[in-house]
Amino acid sequence: MLQFEELRLKLTGYEAELKDLGEAIGIIPLQEQIGELEQQTAAPGFWDDPENSQKVMQKVSQLKTKVKAYEDLKQDYEDTLTLIELANEENDESLLDEVTKGVDRVIATMEEQRLSTLLTGEYDGKNAILTFHAGAGGTEAQDWVEMLFRMYQHWGERHGFKVKTLDFLDGEEAGLKSAVVLVEGLNAYGYLKSESGVHRLVRVSPFDSSGRRHTSFASLEVMPEIDDDVDIEINPDEIKVDTYRSSGAGGQHVNKTESAIRITHIPTGIVVACQNERSQHQNREVAMRMLKSKLMEIKEREHLERIEDIKGVQKEIGWGSQIRSYVFMPYTLVKDHRTGFEMGNIGAVMDGDIDGFINAYLKAASLGELGNYGD
Repeated sequence: MLQFEELRLKLTGYEAELKDLGEAIGIIPLQEQIGELEQQTAAPGFWDDPENSQKVMQKVSQLKTKVKAYEDLKQDYEDTLTLIELANEENDESLLDEVTKGVDRVIATMEEQRLSTLLTGEYDGKNAILTFHAGAGGTEAQDWVEMLFRMYQHWGERHGFKVKTLDFLDGEEAGLKSAVVLVEGLNAYGYLKSESGVHRLVRVSPFDSSGRRHTSFASLEVMPEIDDDVDIEINPDEIKVDTYRSSGAGGQHVNKTESAIRITHIPTGIVVACQNERSQHQNREVAMRMLKSKLMEIKEREHLERIEDIKGVQKEIGWGSQIRSYVFMPYTLVKDHRTGFEMGNIGAVMDGDIDGFINAYLKAASLGELGNYGD
């Protein structure tokens, strides 16, 4: 059949790209690295150091996941090609839909893995810490924070990442004034760093009895989670530690004693908090990692040599600073103002379908087409 032949030509047109992708990912070096790390795990005394052994095993798992993803893609390519040839020989039209979906799936997965090769930054492979803040708009803005909070939770679940709430502050009537989330998984920061900035919402407010259209803003800050072995010195005399009682939605799983921790870094004014771990010690540990991550992120962004030179800068969460607009009324459209990428299916976006925006950002960044937004 002509349709099967066209699909075969379409698929085989990506054969060279599939091979190039394997070289770009570095499959052979990755396999060699896995072998070296596994030799370490077999060495005498390896398990005597639980902290180091855990890091090595985590690294092995991440590398194997990367290799397996490419091997699965190669297998899917070969299986789909075999199915096309079989369907063509048998002239079986009933397989046309399955074959078409298979070709589209292979191409989409290839594109996704190709984009992952652009994640070459020092911290791109790290977990990501997301911090949400409501901006102009009152209750409407706080509801918008909760909508974004859920959107990134859905995105994380779609990609098999573990999404963990570290801290939150409920809104006065609805939504959230602020929230902090940890997204755990390989390349979480590499993908989510594109989401840092102000997000603008336009809709008819459910909190306005007159049914008027409202514009609201929320900011999202994205940082890599810095490992304990990264050397960031924090003077104990320069931090203020407060304890408070955990509260808010989902609190039934939280220790109700004053186990929540808030740390203020006095030289910069940076405040971090964690309340969702089960003990004060655990919350303090997580909060200190958050503080280190924040200081490192600012240091990298401002190219400063010394932590004590850092001055925190807070841009206004409002007009003129948004990276993306989400319009529910009078039409439905989500548009990224940095790349021009847009989607009309706003329901799908709010359910976590934001890969198009992330991919467009990564492509533009790799080509140097982001202008000031890429700083």
